[in-house]
Amino acid sequence: MNDDNFFSINRLVEFGMGMAVAQQMVKTMNQSMVNMHIPGAMNPLQTAQPQIYYSMIDGKQAGPFSEQELSRLIVERKIVKETYIWKPGMLKWDIAENVPDVLRLVALSPPPFNPET
Repeated sequence: MNDDNFFSINRLVEFGMGMAVAQQMVKTMNQSMVNMHIPGAMNPLQTAQPQIYYSMIDGKQAGPFSEQELSRLIVERKIVKETYIWKPGMLKWDIAENVPDVLRLVALSPPPFNPET
């Protein structure tokens, strides 16, 4: 029997063992990559949790609101720069103009429609 033959039992066993080791290495590397966090880098392996907001409207606490709902309230002028806002992670309520996420939504909201201007 010729040991140089690719299809010999010894070669097939070596190949199978090599594949098993390679698969284990790939699995370990994939787990490491999923758990890796690089500050400032986009991590497509993690899904972003939707942000929720609470607001004081007409003197009453209202919410939770999604970003889309908050944008609608901004367009409808129910939330203005002096409106108090809170979202998970904030230590206390603050006015809308001091909350960067809300300012971003204000910047993305269209101005009121006025055909005469």
